[in-house]
Amino acid sequence: MKNLKVFCILLVCALSFNVSYAQKTKAEKKAAKAADVSRIVNAMNYRFVANYVIPASMPSRALTSDYDVTVNKDKLDIYLPYFGRAYVAPRDLNDGGLKLKTTKFDYNAKPDKKGGWDITIKPQENSISGVKDIQQLILNVQSDGYASLHVSPLNKQPISYNGYIEEAKERSK
Repeated sequence: MKNLKVFCILLVCALSFNVSYAQKTKAEKKAAKAADVSRIVNAMNYRFVANYVIPASMPSRALTSDYDVTVNKDKLDIYLPYFGRAYVAPRDLNDGGLKLKTTKFDYNAKPDKKGGWDITIKPQENSISGVKDIQQLILNVQSDGYASLHVSPLNKQPISYNGYIEEAKERSK
């Protein structure tokens, strides 16, 4: 009977040690992820990966293909689908969605009260072929990397996306 009590006490101690170790590890992982997100936002070297779209006048839906916005200090690359009302027909009917590659844009990132970031991006090219209908992007990034993107086009209804950010990697040509 005495051996059973000792065994039970040792078992409870071992289990409580494992639980506290797992909680510490989880907190450390959360802090490491927040530091990583802060680093890539400050360095302007990240990729927003969209996995859910929220159109203004249509049902929301999950995205099954790879759509993203890549932000670097010298380049903005947008490749997103569009669902909603367009007020001006595109010149090229095969050129759907929201697509833009530019080196001229304003970028403003501010930390929010919850430990994340509020980022505003405005393309600055004056030619119609350069702007391609995108007036402004507002990206809200949480400290864990999850993000929401709101796009304000010039000639279309606004649209939003949910997803996450990750460090941008060089694409193979």
